[in-house]
Amino acid sequence: MARHRAVRSRVSRSAYVATGLAVLIGFGVAAVTVGGDGDQSDNTALVAEDAAARANAANRADRSQRDPILESPSAVPTSALAPTGSPSPTPTAVPSSPVAPTSAAPTVKKKATAKPKPTPARTTAKPTKASTAAWVSPMPGAPVSSCYGMRGGVLHAGIDLADPENTPIHAVAAGTVITAGAAYDGYGISVVIDHGNGILTHYAHQNRTAVKVGDRVTPGQVIGYEGATGDATGPHLHFEVHQGGLWNQIDPAVFMRSHGVDLGC
Repeated sequence: MARHRAVRSRVSRSAYVATGLAVLIGFGVAAVTVGGDGDQSDNTALVAEDAAARANAANRADRSQRDPILESPSAVPTSALAPTGSPSPTPTAVPSSPVAPTSAAPTVKKKATAKPKPTPARTTAKPTKASTAAWVSPMPGAPVSSCYGMRGGVLHAGIDLADPENTPIHAVAAGTVITAGAAYDGYGISVVIDHGNGILTHYAHQNRTAVKVGDRVTPGQVIGYEGATGDATGPHLHFEVHQGGLWNQIDPAVFMRSHGVDLGC
């Protein structure tokens, strides 16, 4: 609409300017006619040039002072209505209720407590054949002080194991106790176990026994405690193996080794 109004204003003003020029030219022609033929053409040219310069100056002044005011929206194309500058930012609608922050405080998870595993109930089942056939050392880890063999012209018929006094003594295999106490000269307090098949084991010089005659024992069961009773110069265990009957002693190291136990001799 501003452009349409500007066009109309320009047309009306141009008409006024043209009318003024015509009047001026007329006065110039009249003056030339009165003055003579010699000066007539020169004056006419000067007047026309001056009139043209004035008209150009008026047009330039008219364009610089023109105010683009819209007059009729229907007469202006829609493309002319688009703003030439940067569009004003559209205000963002404010929500009626506050929005919860997206970065909420993390929830601390409690560490899961491991449930204790149930403890299996202990059974009192009888030993199997495999366990009754096992053989162990009478004093595990004890150092050897004397092996089987002749000593001073007399047979030392067993192996001596020396640990501190009252060290537990264990049955080397399953069997039945046939002796418990001071029964034989020089041996002090002894325990003898019958393992069957003619095999007996003898545990001498004990401080005290932990079994009695007739008790059934298992491999590793404590049967007494180390001492120095009988013919002994210090606390130790005198261990013998009898094969084929009592007092038929054999080398305990060889026999026990054949059953998977190394006594160190």
